[in-house]
Parts: sequence; structure tokens; C-alpha cells
Amino acid sequence: MADEHVLQDALHRRVVRVGDTVRRPVQPWTPAVHALLRHLEDAGFPYSPRVRGIDTEGREVLTYLEGTSGPEGWAPVVDDAGLVTFARLLRQYHDAVAGFRPPEGFSWCTGESGLRDGEVICHGDFGPWNIVWEGTAPVGILDWDYARPAPRLHDVAYALEYTAPFRDDAECLRWLRYPEPPDRRHRLELFATAYGLTSTSGLVDAVIDVQQGGIEQVRELAEQGNQPQAGWVQDGYLDELGQRVAWSRASRHLFE
Repeated sequence: MADEHVLQDALHRRVVRVGDTVRRPVQPWTPAVHALLRHLEDAGFPYSPRVRGIDTEGREVLTYLEGTSGPEGWAPVVDDAGLVTFARLLRQYHDAVAGFRPPEGFSWCTGESGLRDGEVICHGDFGPWNIVWEGTAPVGILDWDYARPAPRLHDVAYALEYTAPFRDDAECLRWLRYPEPPDRRHRLELFATAYGLTSTSGLVDAVIDVQQGGIEQVRELAEQGNQPQAGWVQDGYLDELGQRVAWSRASRHLFE
């Protein structure tokens, strides 16, 4: 086998690159995610990694997506053009996945299976850090582990938390690459229009609901012994998440 180049070496997940592939630990929801990724490949969706099977060490094998991501993914969504691109990418994904019906017996990270009326398989972690960029153009979407059945609004609200963003000015300037405090109402409206929504009504409540739901998900996954959530709870991360919800509730006038 070609040399392995470590991309992530956390205790719970060692991710390596081998040639033009990425090798990652298999999870209970991996079969469902692979079915989703194969659907996207068949649909001609160009931004998802392709499944190449399971290797001899029991790791999933996906195609490697060349470009910049992680912390470098924040800068491209700061200006209006990047935010519009980001929102349209999410809409493209939702349209591509609309016809997907998960096979019987497959479950997701939430333990859910099947689809209710009005649901699609959401990406579940659609943030700037999980977009692969070449300059200002997105070329891929990473980390599908949190895919789950939900209304499209779940992904929209999740993305808005990080790109409106539902963060205070200090964090925007210090961590999120903003040169000045953002006009959050403008950014929420711009994202909604680019995605294809005809109204912003209810979006702030949807973001708060997703934030609150994220707390419950972290707690549940931690109780099941999953990492990194168990470590997060041990380190007091639930308190930080609770503070974010409180800020969003107190600051909704910035968005409406």
C-alpha cells in the first residue's frame, strides 16, 4: 500500500490519506452514509466524495477531495458572494438528495431510519469548515457522519448559525475572519434568498431550535460512549453550547 499521510489523529478517529483516497474508521451508520453517497454519485452531484469500499484494515475508503477546508473554510463565506455560493451549494445538495430513499434497516447517527413526509437526508454538519474550496469556488463537501432524516430547514438553520452568524462581535472578529462586525440581518436575508426561500419568517426560531437540539444530540451520543461527544461533555462543552443558545435568544433583534 502507498504511504499513509495522517490528516487527523484524534483518539477516537484516525484519518489518513493514501494516494487519492481517504481512510476513516467505520461507524454504525457508515452503511447508511455510503448508500447516500452512492445515490449522490449516481445523481451526478459533483461535490460529494465517492465510496470506494472497505479496506483490509476495516476502514472506509472514500475519494480524496483536493482543496482547502477546515479553518481555511471560514474566509470564503465572509463576503456576500461567498455566502451566496455557500447557500446555493446547500440547495444543490438538497435537490440532489430529494429522490433518495434509504434502504430498509439502515440507521443514521441519530438512530433514526426511514423518512417522514417533508424530510430529506440532511447533511447534518453543513458548516464552512466542511466545504472544500479552490479559491472562491466550492469543490467538495466533507464529513457526512452526521447525515440524518430531517426537514431541509434543519440544514438551513444549522448553516445560518455559523454564517449569519449567531455569534457575538468579538468572536466574529477574532475567529471567523470578519474584518468588521457583520450585518446579521442582511446576511440572513441574503442566504435565504440565495437558497430559494421566499420569506425569512421563522428562521431565527429554527436556528435556536437547532442549537438546542444539538445540545441534546451531544448529550445522547456521549451517554452512548461516542467520541468526541463524551469528551466534550467531560470538558464542560454543554455549558458553552447553552451560552450560545442564550446569546441567540437575547440577540434575535440583530437578525429580525
